[in-house]
Amino acid sequence: MQPDVVIIGSGMGGATLAAALAPTGRRILILERGEHLCPSAWDRDATAIFGKGVFRSDEDWLDGADTPFNPGNYYNVGGNSKFYGAALIRYRATDFEQCQHAGGATAGWPISYADLEPDYQAAEHLYAVRGALGDDPTEPAHSGTYPYDAVPHEADIAQLRDRLKAAGLHPSSIPLGVDLDGWLAAGQTTWDAYPNTCGAKMDAETCALKAALAHPNVELRTRCRVTALRAGTDARIQSVEVEVDGAAETIAAPVFVVATGAVQTAALLLASANDNWPTGLANRSDQVGRNFMNHNCSAVMALHPLRRNGAVYQKTLMLNDFYLGSEDQLPLGNVQMLGKITAPILAANSKLPTWAARWIAARSFDFYAMSEDLPNPDSRVTLKNGRIKLDWQRSNWDAHQRLVATLKQALRRAGFPIVLAQAFDRRTPSHQCGTARMGNDPATSVVDTFCRSHDHGNLFIVDASVLPTSAAVNPALTIAALALRAGRHIEQTEFAA
Repeated sequence: MQPDVVIIGSGMGGATLAAALAPTGRRILILERGEHLCPSAWDRDATAIFGKGVFRSDEDWLDGADTPFNPGNYYNVGGNSKFYGAALIRYRATDFEQCQHAGGATAGWPISYADLEPDYQAAEHLYAVRGALGDDPTEPAHSGTYPYDAVPHEADIAQLRDRLKAAGLHPSSIPLGVDLDGWLAAGQTTWDAYPNTCGAKMDAETCALKAALAHPNVELRTRCRVTALRAGTDARIQSVEVEVDGAAETIAAPVFVVATGAVQTAALLLASANDNWPTGLANRSDQVGRNFMNHNCSAVMALHPLRRNGAVYQKTLMLNDFYLGSEDQLPLGNVQMLGKITAPILAANSKLPTWAARWIAARSFDFYAMSEDLPNPDSRVTLKNGRIKLDWQRSNWDAHQRLVATLKQALRRAGFPIVLAQAFDRRTPSHQCGTARMGNDPATSVVDTFCRSHDHGNLFIVDASVLPTSAAVNPALTIAALALRAGRHIEQTEFAA
């Protein structure tokens, strides 16, 4: 079919936008470089996933010192959401405002939380979010309720919640996109970092793409790698160049959407440079690729030698007591449970002997401490001889160290004499964002508040690259909400005739 809209990428942004536009009847073509994940013998094999990396791509990027590294991104239908922890958390209202952090100040967003709240509500319904209102002290206003009750705590996690309350904290349920019964029926594991091949995790393919493809006007093509966008002299995008099984193809359309993730989106726009746009498309501001952010994250393990943890999935609890800061302390970040760490996972990420890994994993309660990384124009994605170079300039690290130290103290008050921490490095993509930032000023931003390129009127960017700040919670729901907002705008402006 000759498409009206070409969407590049089928992750949270691309799939959600397709679902938003599908009811218009316009012809929508989704191009995905990967294929569908199919059930395999490795789906619940922790050694294969965490030790051998069987699902990771073999792609290498360069770091700031030109040293190759494997970034750990996934290329398949549904994007990284097929492996995500399914935490679908709204940004806090203050995340949209100017904010002082230990590592500097953020300028805020060009839209407010109130502007995006209806789309948050709609995204929670599209992704069948399980949650509970009322326990989180930082919770922003909701115009409605969650479509489903929160995923239940296991017995040991319910006891942990009581211990944390007794230590003066305010634990709350993580809003999750998981059909618990369906997930556990396919295997007794957590879902965090495991592939969703059973349809029980509410990812981009399971929810949004399925809804979009229910319409006959929507088509998904896999194994299609877009290598460049082509702009005419009038600045409008005319076509995309695609590699399909080694063969080149050109696809034209009136509207184009890039939704390939913060790094790949920047790389594609830079690779699309031509005589009229010598620094890359959508890059008149010289901001494409800049302001890369990746959350500062650590795994924190709390142990009591005489207390075992029988949880299977564990990831149902979070703490935001340290998120907003206080009179004597700046914001530190979010804490949430990791999916239960088992002996194979622990052995794959440490030098522990098998017996020690088993002993620790049987007793550990595993947390994910996450702090905001601040925008920095020198933290950036570039191309070197056609190869992606990611020079991540980590920021706000002192705040993250204080978050980990504060969490350790709180866990000791809650009855855990042993608390260990390990920071994640650049090989673990912790919510990459920021390389095509949203803003009102075309001189300092890449897209407007509806994710439309300032430079190319028929180009939209709908993924984590547009986020002006990283906040300190998982970005998946915010990406989906922005995609719904962009979809409504496209329908009203591009399809109005």
